[in-house]
This record gives sequence, structure tokens and C-alpha cells, in this order.
Amino acid sequence: MGKVKTHKASAKRFSVTGTGKVKMFHNQHRHNTGMKSAKRKRKLRSVAYMSEAMAPNVRGMIRK
Repeated sequence: MGKVKTHKASAKRFSVTGTGKVKMFHNQHRHNTGMKSAKRKRKLRSVAYMSEAMAPNVRGMIRK
């Protein structure tokens, strides 16, 4: 039986912390930033953590 491959697109977007949480960046921070408030853009710069319900799916794709 062959090896299970890592989903490379997911591996570039998500990482797993030492405690097992899935770390990700916020969306909506690439385009059309001129119409967004400074407060909104500042909040989008910070790191987000995936919900515990969806985290096992991502952990399975990136195999960590």
C-alpha cells in the first residue's frame, strides 16, 4: 500500500501548534483594502485559530 500524500495547498495555508490547534490567516485581507476600515484591516492581520469541529479535517490533510 502506498504512502498517504500531504495536501500541499492546505499545508501552505494552515499549521498546527504544539497544543494541536490549527493556525490560519484571516481571509478578506488581499484585495479591495481601500474600502475597509483601518480597524478591520488591523484585526485581519492577526492569526486566527480554526474551530475544533473543523480542525480534524485539516489535520488529516496536512498529516501533522
